[in-house]
Amino acid sequence: MHKSNLPSVHSARRQIPAIVVTAVMLAASLAGCGGACGGESKCVSQAAAAKDRPARVTPKKSALITARRGSVTDTYHGTKVADPYRWLENPDSKESRTWIDAQNAAFSGWLGKVGARKGIRHRLESLWNYERYGVPTQRNGRYFYLKNNGLQNQSVLYVADKLGAPGRVILDPNTLSKDGTVALKGAYFTKDGKHVAYQIAASGSDWTEIKVRDVATGKDLPDHIKWVKFSGASWRKDGSGFFYSRYDAPKRGEKLKGVNYFQKLYFHKIGTTQDQDKLIYERKDHKDWGFSGSVSDDDKWLIVSVWKGASSRNQVFLAALPSTSKKVKKSRRKKQKQKKKKKKKRANKTGPNVVRELLTGFEHEYRFIGSEGSRLWFRTNDGAERGRVIEVDAVHRLKKDWKTLIPEQKETLRSVRLVGDRFICHYLKDARSLVRMFDTKGQADAKSPILKLPAIGTAWGFSGDRKDTETFFAFTSFTFPTTIYRYDFKTGKATVFKQPKVDFKPAEYVTKQVFVPSKDGTKVPVFLVYKRNLKKDGKRPVYLHAYGGFNISLTPSFRVDRLQWVEMGGVYALANLRGGGEYGNAWHKAGMRGKKQNVFDDFSSVAKWLVKDGWTTPKRLAIGGGSNGGLLVGASITQHPELFGAALPAVGVMDMLRFHKWTIGWAWVPEYGSSDDKDAFAWLHAYSPYHNAKPAKYPATLVTTADHDDRVVPAHSFKFAAALQYAQKGPAPVFIRIETKAGHGAGKPTSKRIDEAADKWSFLVGVFGKQWFSLPQQPTPIPTPVNKTADNAPAKRSLPTK
Repeated sequence: MHKSNLPSVHSARRQIPAIVVTAVMLAASLAGCGGACGGESKCVSQAAAAKDRPARVTPKKSALITARRGSVTDTYHGTKVADPYRWLENPDSKESRTWIDAQNAAFSGWLGKVGARKGIRHRLESLWNYERYGVPTQRNGRYFYLKNNGLQNQSVLYVADKLGAPGRVILDPNTLSKDGTVALKGAYFTKDGKHVAYQIAASGSDWTEIKVRDVATGKDLPDHIKWVKFSGASWRKDGSGFFYSRYDAPKRGEKLKGVNYFQKLYFHKIGTTQDQDKLIYERKDHKDWGFSGSVSDDDKWLIVSVWKGASSRNQVFLAALPSTSKKVKKSRRKKQKQKKKKKKKRANKTGPNVVRELLTGFEHEYRFIGSEGSRLWFRTNDGAERGRVIEVDAVHRLKKDWKTLIPEQKETLRSVRLVGDRFICHYLKDARSLVRMFDTKGQADAKSPILKLPAIGTAWGFSGDRKDTETFFAFTSFTFPTTIYRYDFKTGKATVFKQPKVDFKPAEYVTKQVFVPSKDGTKVPVFLVYKRNLKKDGKRPVYLHAYGGFNISLTPSFRVDRLQWVEMGGVYALANLRGGGEYGNAWHKAGMRGKKQNVFDDFSSVAKWLVKDGWTTPKRLAIGGGSNGGLLVGASITQHPELFGAALPAVGVMDMLRFHKWTIGWAWVPEYGSSDDKDAFAWLHAYSPYHNAKPAKYPATLVTTADHDDRVVPAHSFKFAAALQYAQKGPAPVFIRIETKAGHGAGKPTSKRIDEAADKWSFLVGVFGKQWFSLPQQPTPIPTPVNKTADNAPAKRSLPTK
């Protein structure tokens, strides 16, 4: 299944595929303690009490914009459910636009009184202003890679004619729009490196277009593919064309909210128009099936991954591809002349449109790795909760004939790449990377059975083809900026290829991992990042982040906004909740559908532990998460408003009864269940943030969304913000920040990312009080990026051992 339809906010580390933030305000009144002070501290003098009282911004209740409550009521399985803000589902109505403008003005006015944003934003710019590279992809001796000079809104696609040669620009997305809102979503190169099919998206939408560019001239061919969503492009070996999937053009006015059904798989031949593209596969009897076509490295097979919703479980169909070899074609023409009567039958048997079932049932996950003749290799959790590698014969397809090449390990197998005649297996050990290498027979690699990584963190990439003698990968951690390495299969060594220099000192920070018992005793991994000299006095501002769903794993990674929070004196906590993929299939299942409450319990348990262990107080504990993580934050504050001081749900799934009625929301039913089902309605209604915003003293809340989010439509956030503002009985503010010309997160321009982070941290400073932070006193000048190196000067340092 193509993972991009998941309701998630993915980290910025994703590269070109190898083919490429109103908690209860601090009520710190210590007057009249009389030697028996309660609350956060023991008896203190009046002077000390005044110092401890936060300098905060407290809006009048009337400052909140109260939305009109409608009278819409739905009946679900005999239960009546009010939906007073149904009218906000239409963001283009005059009433909705008035509400949106008032909300943005209210938040902007409040934030202006905090007086910290200018310094925070300038420091963010300074930290962000460093060169960063993507993982290179080699094609016929040419090296393709992404590079960002520092503050460019979008990374630029380069090519170097050989390793170490100067790079030249192939495509600069920053020239495609004045505000940097057109993003490069993917780049797919032909085997000979002569052409690139590049995929672009505007204003953060999931809708993309594919164009083809000549690498030598830098000019586009006439080819132009539209209405592509949740699909990349996979070339034939001879570069004659590529396979891709798309939907029919949406009806007028439905582009950003219409439901997406009936995806179809096509083949586009270079030099032709889209209306001439050949339909390879569709299922009119299954509107919820999606298709991802991938050409095997030897060009013999079209592997069709059939996905259904956002579940990781899929089916695999197969088609033999007709040879593009001239000799084979000549021989075939001769035989066709001799056997004219069998011409049609033969063409049907060898054509790519003859797709047959190989692995069926939607019961397990199967990810194609590579092939050799009729032997096809897959990563699967079929018969292995934590994953294994199997060999399936294209002819003898019975399960009894499958062969296990790499058996299940203690760690969770998350991905496998076939490069240099080796299976490069990426495992997770307590949510951190472990990379093992095996030969094609499943035996441990003689030179590097386990790839040495520089620290506890995350590795990814491993680009290349089966016969390549090198591969490139990236490594990152919370205080380790993303560094690109080159691994030489001949020597079995990895060396630094591109290493960024960021304006901070890693040695001044600490990363530790703890395991916190949840409500039912389950141990939940939590990473903590903070300054080495930080005083653990039970009063520190803590930002707790998590996701907990869709088999998605959150692992250590370097992010500038996160670094600034820690630099200002805050503690960053990342919790690996059930529902994710950190510990395999069982861990995922324990946090989905009717067991979703386990995720919220895990999160609240971590929050309680952070207080109990002496890190913070509920009044200075902020929680944040995006999309499914936004749902997590929304559910957490409606279930336990007393546990948190601030909440920042981003682009969250907040209406759990109607989510499946918009765009790709129906695809999340396997994960959440649907209100159309009586049993599922019961558990969804029990935790749906929008429907559980009952009168209470809620923490300070900043809801964030974007007007072009066509994955988790902004109606979710609009309705939840309106409901929470109405239900708020405490003094803490509830705001919503609505970004324009942006979507769910992917492809967001650097300038918008900086603005969003500045608003987020300024909000928490305003809520918690300036005295708890080390704030930039003056705008920090933006220097020239510290490592403006030539593209042809890779570092030649050996990768340190563990």
